[in-house]
Formats: sequence, structure tokens, C-alpha cells
Amino acid sequence: MPYYQTWEEFARAAEKLYLADPMKVRVVLKYRHCDGNICMKVTDDAVCLQYKTDQAQDVKKIEKLHGKLMRLMVSKESHSGAMETD
Repeated sequence: MPYYQTWEEFARAAEKLYLADPMKVRVVLKYRHCDGNICMKVTDDAVCLQYKTDQAQDVKKIEKLHGKLMRLMVSKESHSGAMETD
């Protein structure tokens, strides 16, 4: 399970994975205070995407993507095309 090096690649891959099969995808956020690292993991049990950072500016990016995915998960609308509008 390698980590993505750039945020843009990870965010694009995570959105694509979620839109492929929304019922199987899980999102996990993990923060380690002793290291100052935050890790975001998106998986559907077949594919696992991970991104790790210790940069403060990346936390806002992670929060924004996590919010998008959570809104899609609770919405009753169709999932197709919803990520591209934001």
C-alpha cells in the first residue's frame, strides 16, 4: 500500500474510486500527535489509496476532500457528476 506523493493525484484517484462503487468505499483519517502526521486512506478492499502529510496547509485540502466524500455518501441524489461540479 504505497502512499501518493502528490495531493492532486490522490484526490483524483479517491474521487474516481468512490464514484466507481459508492457502497464499498470507506474513508479513514488518522492523526498521530507524537509525529504530527495525518494520514487519509480510501479503500474498497480491492484498491487502497493512501496519503500522508505533516504539512499544515495539506490539512485543509484533506478536510475539503473528506467533506465532499461525506456529502456524497449521505446524499440521496445520483452520484454521477457530483464531484466535478465542486
